[in-house]
Amino acid sequence: MELNWTVIGWIIDMILNGIIWFIIVAFLITLIDVTDKWTRKAIIFIDVADKWIRKFLDDLFEWIQDQNLKILFTLLCIIILGILSQLEIIPKLIT
Repeated sequence: MELNWTVIGWIIDMILNGIIWFIIVAFLITLIDVTDKWTRKAIIFIDVADKWIRKFLDDLFEWIQDQNLKILFTLLCIIILGILSQLEIIPKLIT
């Protein structure tokens, strides 16, 4: 009985490829787990920062209106809207 070396080579190749892919997946799963934790922490931080900034701006706008500083309020709104338009955030908010 003669050995079919093509089939044997194919089987060895499949086994080695399976082992290599197992090692790659084991490494990537741990890497994905670490980056997932970082992403969750970043999202929590962004949420806290967003709430703080919104509260600060609301308090600032109320203080300016209470002090009847309409010119300062107008300049502040122009500056904020200018920054948002330069960063192209306003068109994203509209659409």
